[in-house]
Amino acid sequence: MLQEHARIVQFISLAQEVSGRKKLQKMVYIAKKMNFAFVEKYELHMYGPYSEELTLRVEELCAMGFLSEQCTDKGSYVQYHYNVTEEGERFLETADTPHEMLSICIGKLNGKSSRFLELVSTLLYFDHLPKEEQVAKVHIVKSKLNFTEDEMTAAFEFIEELQQCTTIPAG
Repeated sequence: MLQEHARIVQFISLAQEVSGRKKLQKMVYIAKKMNFAFVEKYELHMYGPYSEELTLRVEELCAMGFLSEQCTDKGSYVQYHYNVTEEGERFLETADTPHEMLSICIGKLNGKSSRFLELVSTLLYFDHLPKEEQVAKVHIVKSKLNFTEDEMTAAFEFIEELQQCTTIPAG
C-alpha cells in the first residue's frame, strides 16, 4: 500500500529538491507519460494535468514526516519547496529500486521552469492527437500563456529527448 508513497519520496530524493507544487505535479505527470511506474490519475486542470491523488499523497508524506515542505513568501504568491527528511530516507529503504533512467529524466525535468513543464505536460495530455491538433488544443486551453512557436518547438524537442533517454517501450 505504501509503495506508491515510497515512489513519491524516491522521486523527490532523486531530484534532491523540488521547488513548487505545480512543478512537482508536472514532473510526476511527465515521468508517468514516459512510462515510469507512477499510478496517480490526472485530469486537465487550470495549470495543465493535475492529480488530486498526488496532492493528497504529498500531504500525507509531509504529515508522516517523510517529506518536508518549506514555504517562501514571494510577495504575490508562496513558493513551496519539497525535500526528503532523514525519516524519509529510512522509509526509502522500503521502495523498489528505481529504473536507472529515472534519475536522468528527473534531472532534465527539474532543470526546466514550471511554465515550460506546464506546456510539455499539456502537450503530452493531448498526445493521442496529431501534432498540429496538440498545438491547437494547447492554444485553446492555455490561451492566456501565449506560448510562442519557438516554445512549442522546444517542448516537442524536449519530449523527444525524454523519450530517447527513458528507453522504456511505450504501451
